[in-house]
Amino acid sequence: MFVKWRMTTNPFTIGPDATVPEAIEVMQTKKVRKLPVMAGGKLVGVVSQSDIDRASPSAATSFSAGEIAYLYSKLKVSKVMTRNPVTISPSALLEEAAIVMRNRRIEMLPVLDGDQLVGVITESDILDAFIELNGAREKGTRLVIEADDRPGVMARLATITGDFQANITHIAVYRGNLERSLVILGVNTVNTEEMERRIAEEGFTLKYRLRNG
Repeated sequence: MFVKWRMTTNPFTIGPDATVPEAIEVMQTKKVRKLPVMAGGKLVGVVSQSDIDRASPSAATSFSAGEIAYLYSKLKVSKVMTRNPVTISPSALLEEAAIVMRNRRIEMLPVLDGDQLVGVITESDILDAFIELNGAREKGTRLVIEADDRPGVMARLATITGDFQANITHIAVYRGNLERSLVILGVNTVNTEEMERRIAEEGFTLKYRLRNG
């Protein structure tokens, strides 16, 4: 799955000369936590609530409340934004975006096609894609099957499901540090009792079942 398939297109943006209160108003009104900062059609930074919080006057300042409010109202986005933000291509795989976001501990990546901002990819977009890839909301049954990690396992499971006229809708394998792998098998039926019995007869171990009727 590519970033361009899951990104949010036409994201809300703000200019570097906008004030911090204006940026806060956009984030609150549009219900977003980060805004790409655009100047002359180019991405020059990203501003977030955490950037704004770091730039807020300390409670220990000698300024009066009125002076603080005045200075805050004049503070420009360019003074608090994160410059040279990490970006990603729309043609990158979604897991590449997830790795970058996890490693850098960031919640949103601007998506650039060349120098043009074409979207943003967020943690919510990644989670939605994970749910879709695993078919967690689709009608049918998800079987978690313990199996030996060796050639031919998937073919055997495919043969079993085919014998019961069931389509495999999703499949994933989790290895981790387990002695045997866990195969998460999604099929398009909720009537899996006989199939499960056959799976057990073939030497597999059913660990969990989730039915979506």
